[in-house]
Amino acid sequence: PQVGGSVLEAETSPLAKVATMGGLELVMPEAYASGPCADLLDSGRPVVNFDVTGESVTLPSLSGDYSAMTFSGQIPGPTLRVTQGDVVHMTLTIPSDEVTQHGNDMHASQMSAVPYMGAVNIGETGEYCFIANVPGVFKYHCSGVN
Repeated sequence: PQVGGSVLEAETSPLAKVATMGGLELVMPEAYASGPCADLLDSGRPVVNFDVTGESVTLPSLSGDYSAMTFSGQIPGPTLRVTQGDVVHMTLTIPSDEVTQHGNDMHASQMSAVPYMGAVNIGETGEYCFIANVPGVFKYHCSGVN
């Protein structure tokens, strides 16, 4: 653009804009699952167990069949209801006849699924725990492979 006969150069990339604003500090707390589940399961808080199976299924659509990753055969997956302060104990089992790994990323935990869950190998079960500190409605989804 021209202003008073001079040409102004403007950097429009998102990273340049972030740098101009002073940068961002990414914060990912680890406190909710900083070790084995045993510490939280024995904490005296109410525990809500959430046991699901990672399953691939073929579903029909208007444009033909497609493959989908599901939790316990459902899309969307089962609903988990907890009270703020509860311990959520998530277990994910991948059947031995499954064709791919599955993982779980539960946004309410406010932590990365890796290294606590990550991809669960075929024929195995993975688990992680966290305290439901933040109220609200959150999604969870397959974290796929690592």
